[in-house]
Amino acid sequence: MDPAEHWRTVYTTKAPEEVSWFEARPEESLQAIRRLEVKPGMAIVDIGAGTSRLADALLDLGFADVTLLDIADSALDASRDRLGSRADKISWQVSDIRHWRPDRQYDVWHDRAVFHFLTEAADRKQYRRTLLEATRPGSLVILATFAADGLEQCSGLPVRRYDADGLAAELGEPFAPLEAWYQSHGTPWGATQGFQWAAFQRS
Repeated sequence: MDPAEHWRTVYTTKAPEEVSWFEARPEESLQAIRRLEVKPGMAIVDIGAGTSRLADALLDLGFADVTLLDIADSALDASRDRLGSRADKISWQVSDIRHWRPDRQYDVWHDRAVFHFLTEAADRKQYRRTLLEATRPGSLVILATFAADGLEQCSGLPVRRYDADGLAAELGEPFAPLEAWYQSHGTPWGATQGFQWAAFQRS
């Protein structure tokens, strides 16, 4: 099964709160956005947005330039339905991040749990190429992956685990590390998963 079909199936067979990465409110992302002093006038792209409620929270905070990207059209359809009339305020992109060719640049690149699925070096190289195309000097990158003690598989797929130094090495220049932190994420069924977060700024 190709990646798009895999994730399309996940999002058509499971309710949002039935997946391990579900968050009723994306507090880690929102706290990072506050600490990094991201302003409502800045443009944000959420990579692998799925059915995340980050878009809802950003609209509540007055953000007006929000793009959601996911490989699964079914995930974005669910988010569009949830947002209702507010869906028109979002830019929707259905694409594989490895092959997406952005037609603009963003102030903030947010990726919670896509990068760790790129187990092949060639795929990570393509991701980084897209990241460079979608950002400019001064842009912020907020990235979360499974931590060194995190899962080795998720949704039936293998993942790569990272510590802060590992993420910094993957991004490399011109992305300067700003901060890094560990999250113990609680799943809907009470398990915990270790996530490594890191923030960078492009020079």
